[in-house]
Amino acid sequence: MKILLTGSEGFIGQHLQSFLKDKHQLICLDKLTGNNLITCNLDYDVDLVIHLAGLSGVRDSLDNPVDYWTNNVVGSYRIFKQFDKGPKILYASSSTAKEPWRNPYAMSKFYMEQIAPHNALGMRFTTVYGPGAREQMLIPKILKNDVDYINIDHSRDFIHIDDILTAVGFLIVNKLPKKLKVVDVGTGISNKLIDIFDHINMTIKDKRMGTIYERKDNVAKIGTLSNMGWIPQTNLLDYLKENYDN
Repeated sequence: MKILLTGSEGFIGQHLQSFLKDKHQLICLDKLTGNNLITCNLDYDVDLVIHLAGLSGVRDSLDNPVDYWTNNVVGSYRIFKQFDKGPKILYASSSTAKEPWRNPYAMSKFYMEQIAPHNALGMRFTTVYGPGAREQMLIPKILKNDVDYINIDHSRDFIHIDDILTAVGFLIVNKLPKKLKVVDVGTGISNKLIDIFDHINMTIKDKRMGTIYERKDNVAKIGTLSNMGWIPQTNLLDYLKENYDN
């Protein structure tokens, strides 16, 4: 299968390249390799589009809302328009899209879902962790003993990158209901942040309430995928037990 992969040099994109390259022919686009979605050539004859390109991160979006709109909405519109009569499109949405009013990042993902064509499926990823994750994310900071504070009223559905890969692989090969436009991709497990720190015996002195700009929880409803046979394999607490050295 010939696959167009955007955002190929990002955290998920790099792992997905390695996961797919032996069985599929990949055409990789990323701004880091000179292929900005706003201007680059998209005239490719492919069997599938996996669209991961875009900006992520709630806090950065508060300072740069226009950049998030341009990259996530305008860039995605070009992809959707180019391939709206062609192959299946799998694109990275986010669990934040369920509450778009909270921040520009969530709003950009919400509007991506609104403009997606009939042949596109949004993958609402929860909080992804694993090798290569952004250093400012919580799990990498935990592993480096570099956590400044904790939002005591927040919970998160953390999914390992390996489970993201198997979920995408599952969506590539399986026929999905025609009416399905978005699907949650997570573990279905809500982890209270304060409980995570208790589990690994890490003491955080600065404990805060979360802001109005972030969801208190982002747990996925994984019934659609699990009923079809996909089950996440990596448990966050087991992962931390194996990898955290206190």
